Amino acid sequence: MAGHGPLLNVLRGGGYRLTPQRLMILSIMHESLGHISAEEIYALLRERYPYIDISTVYRNLHLLKRLGLIHEARLEGDTVRFELAKGEQHHHLICRRCGRSFGLGNDILKPLRAALQKGYSFEAELEHLAIFGLCAECQGEPAPGSPPSGTIHH
Repeated sequence: MAGHGPLLNVLRGGGYRLTPQRLMILSIMHESLGHISAEEIYALLRERYPYIDISTVYRNLHLLKRLGLIHEARLEGDTVRFELAKGEQHHHLICRRCGRSFGLGNDILKPLRAALQKGYSFEAELEHLAIFGLCAECQGEPAPGSPPSGTIHH
């Protein structure tokens, strides 16, 4: 787990053991280079550690999320996907037609968070948001400054 010292320090600092299962989950998430479901993590883990069960995966994902080491998002349907927390939170714009995903910075949601606090005295937890719609290309027009089509952009 080279390069993951800060993640491991958070676990140790919270009094949590660095179990093989936790280390493997973090390793798989690092290798995935993006969002991955608990079921996908479980399938990959079973290749390396055949005696693991899905409840162990869910318990560890819950702990890692609570510690702020991973983010949870619903990017499609009811499937919950996870991603390693890397610096500032980010969000996604997802095209319902072509499926492309574009990164959306946390700063764009600051006015929404402030408006919810001011107008409703509501402290919003906007940790990892997916907004669905149609991208400029699927609408038939290029968006000014839009990233090139293809993959997820962060």
